[in-house]
Amino acid sequence: MIWDNNEDIRLIECTNNRRAIQHHLNECREERRPYVFVTNTMTVKPLNRLLVPVSMLEEETYKAEICTYLARKTGAHIILLKAHDYGTHAQQNVNRIVTHIKAIAERSGENISYEIVEAHKDSFSLIKEASERQRDFRHDLLILTASRDYGLDDIIFGPPEQHAIRRALVPVMLVNPREDLFSLCD
Repeated sequence: MIWDNNEDIRLIECTNNRRAIQHHLNECREERRPYVFVTNTMTVKPLNRLLVPVSMLEEETYKAEICTYLARKTGAHIILLKAHDYGTHAQQNVNRIVTHIKAIAERSGENISYEIVEAHKDSFSLIKEASERQRDFRHDLLILTASRDYGLDDIIFGPPEQHAIRRALVPVMLVNPREDLFSLCD
């Protein structure tokens, strides 16, 4: 079931089934709004902790506005899970997100709490680690960037976000990697 009433965020409710999840992922490839998957195996709780994996890809910074907005509205704590890479791209992305969080907090006069946690794995395995370490972080929402394009392995085995949704114990929010994303309104 898709809830889509001209809202800022699209909510997708489905069974924890590979085909059902992939069907909805394909439908949302061009979506400008963030979209949230809630399956029958997930527990929906009030937002107290947001887990935001940050890899080396530049589109990871698109999640800054969304996680900051959610943290402001709910008082949730943001956990930035930085990929354990050899280069500096993941660290630069974390720095950009932190700069955005601090700027919004200063402008709004609100306290937005966050922490940076170093992942055990690199950018290529970060989504898998985020979905495997759910009990460590005790988060209530996982915020991921969707794949830019599907390669042959994604078509055959499924993209990383599909695997994360299937393993997730809490709702998973996806943000498409595009520059013209829908801005959330206050």
